[in-house]
Amino acid sequence: MGKIRVGIIGTGNISGIYFQNGKRFDSMEIVACADLDVERAKAKAAENGVRGCSVQELLEAPDIDMVINLTIPQAHASVCIQALEAGKHVYVEKPLAVTREEGKKVLELARSKGLLVGGAPDTFLGGGIQTCIKLIEDGWIGTPIGATAFMMSGGHESWHPAPEFYYQAGGGPMFDMGPYYLTAMVAMLGPISRVTGSARISFPERKITSQPKYGQIIPVEVPTHVAGVLDFASGAIGTILTSFDVKGGSQLPRIEVYGSAGTLQVPDPNTFGGPVLYQRAGTREWSELPLLYGNSDNARGIGAADMAEAIRTGRPHRASGQLTYHVLEAMHGIHDASEQGVHYRMKSECERPAVLPLG
Repeated sequence: MGKIRVGIIGTGNISGIYFQNGKRFDSMEIVACADLDVERAKAKAAENGVRGCSVQELLEAPDIDMVINLTIPQAHASVCIQALEAGKHVYVEKPLAVTREEGKKVLELARSKGLLVGGAPDTFLGGGIQTCIKLIEDGWIGTPIGATAFMMSGGHESWHPAPEFYYQAGGGPMFDMGPYYLTAMVAMLGPISRVTGSARISFPERKITSQPKYGQIIPVEVPTHVAGVLDFASGAIGTILTSFDVKGGSQLPRIEVYGSAGTLQVPDPNTFGGPVLYQRAGTREWSELPLLYGNSDNARGIGAADMAEAIRTGRPHRASGQLTYHVLEAMHGIHDASEQGVHYRMKSECERPAVLPLG
């Protein structure tokens, strides 16, 4: 089977890196792009040597096997469903959907049509986190017993040109950045069986201090400081803290994984590279370990390329719909647990994605 022919729907900022990296992967070729704003799609198409068209034209095009869905989160599920209905495999930016119900609908439709769904983040396929997974598999830290994850920030209103979305339904630090951290943790430690947590809105209003909306007040609709506890099916216990409320800075690591024989400090899961730091039990020194895998630059799109290879060969893909749904459910579960004062028992399962072959 030749290269999988891909059409991109949604030609905003994030599309640039997908077009750029589309040329480096052997399994797929981007042939078209579409947007609600057809003129914007045509301009982006001209820049990248592909054809630009309306969303409907792209969905009807017989020469497109797979859609990469880069629309806004509220449109993720509906565009995925349209693509599947049109008989096309679909790979979507995070999150898979805004609600669990929509996410389930996407997976069920794909299953009934024999099509694949995949989704971001695919940063866990970069050299940094793949190296960590391989080290854990090879026993460098012994039996994993726990992990911590921290995403501490002061919020987006100081730098983002249109930060309102981050404080509305579907936003907040957990839904914005949690997918990177939770996906990395599931890739290293396997699926989650139970979650609980606490979440609050620390500041009911935020003032935009970036341009062009300087001075505008944003009412906050979603929790902006979210602390979660994760019970993994393997027995390991994780904690995750995501915040837009840290006004004085933070020196916490991004992710650490603790085992019976040592500790790994995992690189920023919003990037593809290192450093990977390791401390063996009984020592006091951290060692930086060399990365065992490539793709340590901005390799965004590697998850889609891996899925295209899966379509060609019939093997499972790594950034799968099951994984993205599992992470979506865990994020909702932490918020549910906080609201209801309970543990939330996970209903979905997913396989831990296979580590990439060395070389």
